[in-house]
Amino acid sequence: MITTFPTIWQEKLAERHFTELTAIQEKLFQPISDGDNVLGISPTGTGKTLAYLLPILLKLKPKKSQQLLILAPNSELAGQIFEVTKEWAEPLNLTAQLFLSGSSQKRQIERLKKGPEILIGTAGRVFELVKLKKIKMMNVDTIVLDEFDELLSDSQYHFVDNIIHRVPRDHQMIYISATDKVDNKVLAENTITFDLSNQKLDSISHYYILVDKRERTELLRKMANIPDFRGLVFFNSLSDLGATEERLQFNNASAVSLASDINVKFRKVILEKFKNHDISLLLGTDLVARGIDIDNLEYVINFDVARDKEIYTHRAGRTGRMGKPGTVITLVTHKEELKQLKKYASVSELYLKNQTLHHK
Repeated sequence: MITTFPTIWQEKLAERHFTELTAIQEKLFQPISDGDNVLGISPTGTGKTLAYLLPILLKLKPKKSQQLLILAPNSELAGQIFEVTKEWAEPLNLTAQLFLSGSSQKRQIERLKKGPEILIGTAGRVFELVKLKKIKMMNVDTIVLDEFDELLSDSQYHFVDNIIHRVPRDHQMIYISATDKVDNKVLAENTITFDLSNQKLDSISHYYILVDKRERTELLRKMANIPDFRGLVFFNSLSDLGATEERLQFNNASAVSLASDINVKFRKVILEKFKNHDISLLLGTDLVARGIDIDNLEYVINFDVARDKEIYTHRAGRTGRMGKPGTVITLVTHKEELKQLKKYASVSELYLKNQTLHHK
């Protein structure tokens, strides 16, 4: 299939050593190209963004504004989709525009006047622009709801619902989700489902470290001191996250948290530093880390055992992306937690000695 892509795309794929499409990309290509309504379910890290972008971009007509609308549940994910879209759209002379709540509405309206073919944004801000008649839903041919399971949440869905009810009848709907927790009643008629949620991401290794509850922060500090160590640390509670960050920074550990109340610019700076290995530990909750995509992230660390398997899988999917190796380490403080963890993954024990992680 790759050989049928425009030459400029083939060169890009060759640069990245992409010789074949991933399973979800393979499955969705034809139905999306044919204009079908599609629900694609596939684990985090399997290439879902390109699974819908490649076939849609090939159908868009340059200079015809507002043909494609992509909605994401948070600014992080919307920003990432925007970056990926630009990369593949610009060679085809297509322009994308990003609409986030924290950014200047006036500037966004100015950019809309330039007639971008592709609109990407969070549901709340897009809906504001629809109400102002700046985004014209009658022009839209295709709507993508990315992380659809998240967009179904109470805080988001009324915006989404309002937006999709303003489009012409013959538009195409594409729903993308990492989990099969999707309410089929809200799908458009004749939606074809491709459920690859049982794919195993074999490149991820799962471990646990037994540690006294009070010693967890100290263990993180030691990890931060391992040369070239880089881990995304998940917390179940905000108060634990705050207290741990304070103690780590007090002890001069290279650790920063991504709290939900920090502004978009500062968040970007932190993520860039983490991507460039200038920060060893990035601390966050599940909500904050949705949509964080860091190539070749070595470690995901669970400060607490995840509350359920779905959350564990989402966290684990931040590492080992696109078949690259990755490691998940969960800090376990008593036997009951270990029993729970074993329901999520097949885990083996690790311990830390002389700044090195060893297998038991």
